[in-house]
Amino acid sequence: MPRTIFRKAWSSDEKLDGKTVLITGANTGIGKETAKDLAKRGAKIIIACRDMEKAQEALKEIIETSGNDNVKCMKLDLSDTKSIREFAEAFNRDEPKLNILINNAGVMICPYGKTADGFETQIGVNHLGHFLLTHLLFDLIKRSAPARIVIVSSVAHVYGSINLEDINSEKRYDKVKAYSQSKLANILFSRSLAKRLEGTGVTTYSLHPGAVKTDLQRHAKGAWSFLLTLTRPFFKNAVEGAQTSLYCAVEPSLENETGQYYSDCARTSCCDAGKDDDLAQKLWELSCRMLNITWE
Repeated sequence: MPRTIFRKAWSSDEKLDGKTVLITGANTGIGKETAKDLAKRGAKIIIACRDMEKAQEALKEIIETSGNDNVKCMKLDLSDTKSIREFAEAFNRDEPKLNILINNAGVMICPYGKTADGFETQIGVNHLGHFLLTHLLFDLIKRSAPARIVIVSSVAHVYGSINLEDINSEKRYDKVKAYSQSKLANILFSRSLAKRLEGTGVTTYSLHPGAVKTDLQRHAKGAWSFLLTLTRPFFKNAVEGAQTSLYCAVEPSLENETGQYYSDCARTSCCDAGKDDDLAQKLWELSCRMLNITWE
């Protein structure tokens, strides 16, 4: 059982035999530890990664650690809608069900850049990429009910606001604000999904994994780098950081909860903007326009 300085650690012997789990960005960090744990529970695990060389290394580690060889990796680049569509087409063709989707991959406080489709990188990968992926797998998830959609957000969402007029930060770019905007978008996306999934047997959860020692902070510089160095001794390791993702994915008591926000394996409150249904709807509509999709 992993230790944590924040709450008593959560543990469960819940089994997932016969279930299929998809985790984005599971070749490293909390995504890989999430995959290991769920593989030990007997699920079929599919890790979706951009770097296939690292994915193969992670695949071997997950199988060796869990003793479950029903694990495979698939190529997915969330910064490219063409890759997302190709991935979803293959997944829908080859997989008869999807019981748990964990939108885990992300980028953090990176220099200004754009995705293949011209979106600012952080909103493009962290929100729009997962928005499109979920849309393309939506029917399969509903057919697989009971099913869950877990979205890894961050406490950084409290510093964010959704700039509907300049969501790509083209007028002014602040990498911290852009990251916080994308994490707030994650929470609003989960809230919108919950409303659209009422009565289907599919539930959604967004979460803060905690301050975790991973390579996600590799772009931190200046004051942020100093702050991270100062506070790093108090960070969770990747196993500890995966616990809330696992809690949202398998905890039986959450079957009757949906659209809520979690931290340290407990339901908690997000910022007021994260509860704004009008903002959530506007973001949904904007996301659909940007991706050129229809999703009522």
